[in-house]
Formats: sequence, structure tokens, C-alpha cells
Amino acid sequence: MVLILLPIVVGVVAFLAWRNRAVRGCRWRENNSGNQGALRKYCCAACGAEAFTSTKGPPDMCKRGLGNSSL
Repeated sequence: MVLILLPIVVGVVAFLAWRNRAVRGCRWRENNSGNQGALRKYCCAACGAEAFTSTKGPPDMCKRGLGNSSL
């Protein structure tokens, strides 16, 4: 029984770690003082990016490189 259950548990853990690759390094924290109406402000503790979202929960992708390009 253990020999059957072990590969299933390892497979589920591997899938959960793989499925959200874009957010894996980000740790979003809600910043209530920066909210603007229905938009919630989030700051990433890992890379320092700031993002706004209207959905419940943190952003789905890392916003590290957005807005820093030179023309």
C-alpha cells in the first residue's frame, strides 16, 4: 500500500510546485494604505515590485520587469 501511495504523493507535490511557475519566487503582501477604490495594492517581498489587482487575492504573475524599460 505504501509503495502505491508514495508515487502518488510525490506526483501531486511535483505538480503543485510546477503549475504556478510565474509566481513561485514572489511573495505578495497586501498594502491597504495604497488601495485605490476597488483596486488593491500588493507589494512583493522578494523583488520589490508593486501591483494593483481588482480580483480577490494577489497577482498571478511577477511584475518585476514592468515599467522599467527605457525608450
